[in-house]
Amino acid sequence: MKQPNFKITKIDKNTITYYLSLAHAYEAEFSNLTHKLPDESGIFHPDTMPVDPCVGYLLYVEKLPVGFCVANTKGAIHDIAEFYVIPVMRRQQLGLKLATAIFDKYPGQWQVRQIEGAEQAINFWRHVINTYTDGNYDEAIVDDPDWGTVTRQSFITPQR
Repeated sequence: MKQPNFKITKIDKNTITYYLSLAHAYEAEFSNLTHKLPDESGIFHPDTMPVDPCVGYLLYVEKLPVGFCVANTKGAIHDIAEFYVIPVMRRQQLGLKLATAIFDKYPGQWQVRQIEGAEQAINFWRHVINTYTDGNYDEAIVDDPDWGTVTRQSFITPQR
């Protein structure tokens, strides 16, 4: 299979609407686990906006926005707050490439959390982090004050 041409760009005032559109799909996809409902106009709003202390990036294939990452990179432990690739673009290593780019851009200690029941996300992050760290990470089931019971992977970016 031919690898698609991709680009990663920081979300700014000119691209925030692309993020909001993708975040709507993301929130809707997880609504069976989060029990989140849309507003009166049928729109799901994101829990995390790409504003300080978080930073956001869009993933493009060709010229189409197909995914995003929002991460809190200001604390002692960097945290992936939101991450999404549209279903039709999955299984093409794009999520791995997006995550790797973010981890490389912000070296240090990281955590990634997945809500209870999100088995596809848990498996995705296990694969990504195992590949990125060559298996040098910790995983635990923890009670998270924001998200309830989560699977959490923790690692330090490897020396490259």
